[in-house]
Amino acid sequence: MAGSGMGRELRDLASPRRIKDYFIAPLKWWRKYQGPAESERVADVGEFNKIPSQQLTCRASTLTGISSMHTAVTRFNTVVLLDRTHIGPSRAPLPKNLCRAIPGNPPRKDCTAHSVLLDLNTLTLLPLTILSDTWCSSGQFLPDGSLLQTGGDLDGFKKIRKFVPCESGTICDWEEMRDTELYHGRWYATNQILPDGSIIIIGGRTANSVEYFPPRKEIGAVNFPFLGEVEDNQMDNLYPYVHLLPTGELFVFANNKAVLFDYNTHSVTKKYPALEGGPRNYPSAGSSVMLALTGDYSSATVVVCGGAEYGAYLQRITDSPAHGSCGRIEATGPDPEWEMENMPFGRIMGDMVTLPTGDVMIINGAEAGTQGFELASVPCLYPLLYRPDQPSGLRFMTLNPSSVPRMYHSTANLLPDGRILVAGSNPHRFYKFGTEFPTELRIEAFSPEYLSPDKANIRPVLAEVPERIRYGEVFEVVVAVELPVVGLMEINFASAPFATHSFSQGQRLVKLTVETPSVEGGGRYRVKSTAPHNGNVAPPGYYMAFAVNLGVPSVARWVQLVS
Repeated sequence: MAGSGMGRELRDLASPRRIKDYFIAPLKWWRKYQGPAESERVADVGEFNKIPSQQLTCRASTLTGISSMHTAVTRFNTVVLLDRTHIGPSRAPLPKNLCRAIPGNPPRKDCTAHSVLLDLNTLTLLPLTILSDTWCSSGQFLPDGSLLQTGGDLDGFKKIRKFVPCESGTICDWEEMRDTELYHGRWYATNQILPDGSIIIIGGRTANSVEYFPPRKEIGAVNFPFLGEVEDNQMDNLYPYVHLLPTGELFVFANNKAVLFDYNTHSVTKKYPALEGGPRNYPSAGSSVMLALTGDYSSATVVVCGGAEYGAYLQRITDSPAHGSCGRIEATGPDPEWEMENMPFGRIMGDMVTLPTGDVMIINGAEAGTQGFELASVPCLYPLLYRPDQPSGLRFMTLNPSSVPRMYHSTANLLPDGRILVAGSNPHRFYKFGTEFPTELRIEAFSPEYLSPDKANIRPVLAEVPERIRYGEVFEVVVAVELPVVGLMEINFASAPFATHSFSQGQRLVKLTVETPSVEGGGRYRVKSTAPHNGNVAPPGYYMAFAVNLGVPSVARWVQLVS
C-alpha cells in the first residue's frame, strides 16, 4: 500500500493457503417469512393504507466488528465498510504485525481494523488497513471501479485514499496517496463523478470551495461563494446535496437553498427558490435523491426530505420533533418551484435509496433531535416507500419496521440482488455498549415487497448482457421469466454510490430506452436497449444492470459504461 509497508505485507502473504488467515468468521444470513398480512396492513411490508396483502421481511444480521460510518458496494459484489480510525479499538482484529502506531506520550498501538470488506458471494469479512482518520469523509467510484476516498479529520484532513476492489477470495486493501493531497482540508464534503470521469469535491467544514481529482494543478481549489452565503451558526451547509443533472450542470443544495452550478466556468447559472421547513443539511439531518432519469433524459427531479428544527444542534435538544416535510422540484424546468408533501411522520438521518424500479426507500434515522453525538432520540424504525409516479398525497407507504435502531452514523445501500444493506449507527464519540442506543456492529438486509415469494414467477433473470457498453450503443440482453411477459420490460442502470451521513454521493438510476421483447422460446426473451447517449446522463463507470418485469427486478449484472 502506498505510504505503508502494511499493505505490501498483506498482499505478499496472499497465497491460496494463507488467504483464510485474513478472513473473519463466516456470516450467517437468514430469511424470515412472516405469512399473510392482516387486512389492515399495506401492500408490501408495513402497516399503512389498509391494503390486504402478504408481507416479507428479509434480514441478515451479524457482527461486522466495526460500526460502518461510510459504505459502498463494489463491482465484485463486495461491500466496503468504513468507520473512523481515531475511535479506539474496534471489534475486528487485524492480522498479526499490522498494528497502527498512535502518536502520544506514551505512544500506543491499535491492532484492530476500522474498515472491513464484506464478500456477498462467500459471506466472509476481510479486515482492511486504514491509517489516517476518515471521520466524516467523502467518496466516489472512479470509472475503472476504484473507490476514491477523500478528507476526514486530524491526519486525514487533506488525505486522498483509493481502494481497488478485487475478485472474491483474493486480497485487496486501501492505498493512501503519499505524493498527492487535497488543496483544501475537507471534513463533511461531498464528491460527485462528472461526465468526463473526473471527481469534483465540494465543500466541507471551513472549505467553501471546490476541487477535483485528478487534481487540476492549473486552478487548484476554486472558491464557491454559495456555500459561504448559506452557512449559519450551526454550519448547516455541510455535506451539500449534489446531483449531476442530464444538462451537465450540478444541482447543489445546502441549508435550505439550491443553485445550478456550471463547474466548467465555476459560476452559478440559476438560483432556485428557498425550500421551506428549515435547514436540511448536516447537522440538521435531512436527505435528498434525484429521481430516475427516463425518456429522452431532458428532465430531472430532485427530492429533499426531513430535517431537524433549527437550533436543536446548538442547544443540544434531543427531543425536538423532526420535520416531516419533503420538497420536490423539477431542477431542469424553466421556472421551477418546490412542490411540498409530507411524510407520515417526521424524520432526521433517513437514508434515501433509489430502488431498481425507480421507487425510493427511506430508511434509518430518528423522529427527534439532530445529528451529532448523542443528540437524537425516538428511533424511526419504520421504512417508507416513496412512489414518485403516484399523485401527491399518495406517494408514501409505511413498511414493516426493523427492531434495530439506526441513529447517527448509519448507512443504507442497494445490493445487486435488490435488497437494501443497512449498517452502522454509533451516536457516541467512541464505541459504547450497554446504553439506550449502543454502538451497532450488526448489519441487516431489508427485502422490498418485490422480492416476496408470490412474485417469484414473474421475477426476471438477466441471462446475457454485454460487459462493456458504449454511449449511444444499441445492444441486446437476454432475459428469462417463468410466466409469459406482457408489455415492455425495463432495463435500468443503477450506480453504486458512497453512502454516509444520510446522503448517497453519486446515486443515480437511468431507465434505458427499450423495444418490445422478442420471444426466443423456453421462457427466454431478447430485449433491444439503447445506452445513455453521454456522460451527462450517466457518467462513465460500472453500473448494476437490472431487468425489471411488472415492477420486479432481476439480480443485477455489472456492466461498464465507456466512452
